[in-house]
Amino acid sequence: MSGERLDSQWVRDWCEHTSAALETLMSSFLRTHGFPPGENAVILATDASSEATDVLVDLTPIPSDLTTLYRVIGEVFLPDVEHGYFIHSASTAAGHFREYGSVQVDDDPSAVVFASDGGGRLFAVAGNGRVWRSTTASWFDGFEVAAESVQGFLEQVGQRVADRN
Repeated sequence: MSGERLDSQWVRDWCEHTSAALETLMSSFLRTHGFPPGENAVILATDASSEATDVLVDLTPIPSDLTTLYRVIGEVFLPDVEHGYFIHSASTAAGHFREYGSVQVDDDPSAVVFASDGGGRLFAVAGNGRVWRSTTASWFDGFEVAAESVQGFLEQVGQRVADRN
């Protein structure tokens, strides 16, 4: 996907496939694990989340792939997939940006945090589209490459949902 921009139809298809895999996972979760699942959902964008995306775009040096993501996805909660995955809402990303600013990754000082895992590690997307993961549960420590693109990150998360079935 290097050099290509994220396509909104691809994101909609990802939402559909991941939601279907999540439904299958949740239907057998109690039986498989012996306890009920938490709230697991792929939430589509709404008018309110689209307005929050506009605010985020005005506030940050947001990469275009993240804008595309937020035009389709409002947020994602997957606490029961591995150690948990959470794509923050655009309003949460904007609030974090106001509070902490961008994070430094490699030579790009303008990466925007848009997601986290259940262990508190953060995911940020840099201007070149690469997704980075914090090495600790901190905004201020190092970051390592998690995926070459937002699409690659979504593919990884979607595969983890499917693998749990």
